[in-house]
Amino acid sequence: MVYDPLRLAQELEKVVVDGERRRYYRVPRPGDWYGGIATADCSGCCLKCVFCWSGTPRDNPSTGRFYSPEEVFRELQACAKRFQYSKLRVSGNEPTLGKRHLLRLLELVEKSPYAFILETNGMLVDERYAKDLSEFKNLHVRVSLKGTNPQEFSRLTGARPEAFELALKALKNLLDHGVTCHPAVMLSFSPRENLVALKKRLEELDPSLPRNLEEEYVFLYPHVEERLKRAGIRPLLSYHPDRIPKRLR
Repeated sequence: MVYDPLRLAQELEKVVVDGERRRYYRVPRPGDWYGGIATADCSGCCLKCVFCWSGTPRDNPSTGRFYSPEEVFRELQACAKRFQYSKLRVSGNEPTLGKRHLLRLLELVEKSPYAFILETNGMLVDERYAKDLSEFKNLHVRVSLKGTNPQEFSRLTGARPEAFELALKALKNLLDHGVTCHPAVMLSFSPRENLVALKKRLEELDPSLPRNLEEEYVFLYPHVEERLKRAGIRPLLSYHPDRIPKRLR
């Protein structure tokens, strides 16, 4: 049975948000994505992607504990200093859940020398959210499309197909408000012709979007393989975690 990501987001915020505090299950961790970045991993997502690498923290959003924005920033900054990183991010699930928390965290980043990469599925980035994000100059947003069209999106996430348009609308909202951003798309399950069609849609929104489109492919962690097996879905192209090409990092 399909679900509405926006309604699910409302339900999840009752679990993962407490005022300005947000629930995290791992703070911080170093990593070589984006050439090196300090990461805090949050709990809870309003999509249920069959290829998602986040296990228990997505399926059981009460995993972890609540952190204030100040606590998260302090830990990220310490990690960045230790490993000489210039970038910070929140990952693991959906960072846009808990808007007050995220905006306060971005206020702290704005006063620092660090850049912040906001990775989002775009479901919640309406025009008002994009306008609020436009206040931050140290911010870049990566909008991850779950498939190339509404049908793929619904097959891979279990959500209503129409919600695919929310991610495209998020890109438009961000561009309209001057927020630097780029799209990424999961291509492990997409035939070539579907990617071509997606690029045409992105071109209609803004010529920069297809040029800056980032390719994503499924990484076969054991729990991801199990999810795919249960769903009866086989990727056309995938990678084992210890063999991820450098171009995808």
